[in-house]
Amino acid sequence: MSELTKMITNEEIVTLLKGFFNEDQINTDIDALYDASSDRYNKYAKAKGVLPVPLPTAIVYPNCTEDVKKILEFSNEHSINVIPRGGKTATEGGLENWKEQAIVVDGSRMGNIINIDTYNMQATVQCGVKLQDLEDEVRKLGYTTGHSPQSKPIAQYGGLVSTRSIGQFSTLYGGIEDMVVGLECVFPDGHVSRIKNVSRRAGGPDIRHIAIGNEGTLCYITEVTVKLFKHYPENNEFHGYLIKDVDTGIKILREIMANGYRPSVARVYSEEDAAQHFYHFHDNKCVLVLMAEGPKGIVKATSEGIKEAVEKFNEGIIERVDDILIENWFNHLNWSEKDIEDEIQGMLENDSHAGFTTEISSNWKDITQIYYNVMNRVKNEFDRAEDLTMLGGHSSHSYINGTNMYFVYNYNINCAPEDEMRLYHHPIQKIIVEETLKLGGSMCHHHGIGKYRNEWTHEEHGTALYMLEKLKEAFDPNDIMNYGNIFYKEEGAKYQK
Repeated sequence: MSELTKMITNEEIVTLLKGFFNEDQINTDIDALYDASSDRYNKYAKAKGVLPVPLPTAIVYPNCTEDVKKILEFSNEHSINVIPRGGKTATEGGLENWKEQAIVVDGSRMGNIINIDTYNMQATVQCGVKLQDLEDEVRKLGYTTGHSPQSKPIAQYGGLVSTRSIGQFSTLYGGIEDMVVGLECVFPDGHVSRIKNVSRRAGGPDIRHIAIGNEGTLCYITEVTVKLFKHYPENNEFHGYLIKDVDTGIKILREIMANGYRPSVARVYSEEDAAQHFYHFHDNKCVLVLMAEGPKGIVKATSEGIKEAVEKFNEGIIERVDDILIENWFNHLNWSEKDIEDEIQGMLENDSHAGFTTEISSNWKDITQIYYNVMNRVKNEFDRAEDLTMLGGHSSHSYINGTNMYFVYNYNINCAPEDEMRLYHHPIQKIIVEETLKLGGSMCHHHGIGKYRNEWTHEEHGTALYMLEKLKEAFDPNDIMNYGNIFYKEEGAKYQK
């Protein structure tokens, strides 16, 4: 690629794009570009109108895979940054723009549900299909996708797969990586790869995982096939307890998982975090909540397993919570676009940040130690600890060999909006990441690395980073795909400060 080829102005980019696409597929409205310059990560500064990043050059709305191919080939030829965008629910800076020239490729118009195949227990959708829309359709037939992140009403399948998302019922159904059967994706050189839909194969490494979790750094996902599950909501059984401490809750979760039971929901909340979610009954105690679902026989066995685990650690149980209180909480977990708008309005009116999270994972032995180490360090080392209005956490996704921990923190903002992340969130997140990596855990359980955890990517992967770097070199040699995501960029670090 010659230097002459690379030298192209933003105006020329837009003009050339108009030669490929209809006018309504290209958006250069200033307000739309400002909105497209970041995700929910830096939302306070964004809402205040002082987000310190470049505006993208244009937003392009492809209608089909061929459109995506054209955009990527064009961007690759001219070294233009490409930011894949779905439902805009990313939380780690994955949609933030760090380049003077960038095209945001919004897949929302690729919104067709291609096929619902209940006999083969799978459904195929374009990348812009909202999770809630597919869920509503399969529910009519007595099935479920099993995937239920809080962003369910808004999130789109391309984004869910590319960020390796997880849902509230993951302990039974797994994360998105366990649900994906096959997919189609486009690489920067325009090559379209289609991974066929089969139950399993041993045809070399599992190449689905080149696309799953790539966070828009290797390819653009255009189509996804996911598993379906029979749905038995009438059989759901809820279990809730006030418990002595986080350690008791983690031990109960481990007992349930180690004994082979798979409740769809298995969560333990610290006293502080419980007060936010269970204000009607928490009584300043830690809270343990579980749900058993599926066919009657499985639900009965799972509920028995839960009761046995609770009885084993009975000395840490304070009291059983009325099932209806737990069921009511489950029915109000997800948030809508209005909820996001209300949250931002509340931040602006009160100069405060509510519900910032950093999620990590570890084995059973170390998870509570990580939790208490983080609590102690934040309280004693964070320079603005007096501005914290809540610091706590909860475990919400468990496995045979470990679990996750969501650290949650709220604070009053006493600084310029553009300095909030540098003075508040980043120091807290740094402590969480350091304590997790110190004990061999993962710094990112499911929100991904994005652009604001990339400084620790090397520590996260160690010698295995070689594999990621080689994938990047092979599939995106011109480094046009989502600059700054996953891979640390020294010249991009100025935006993290």
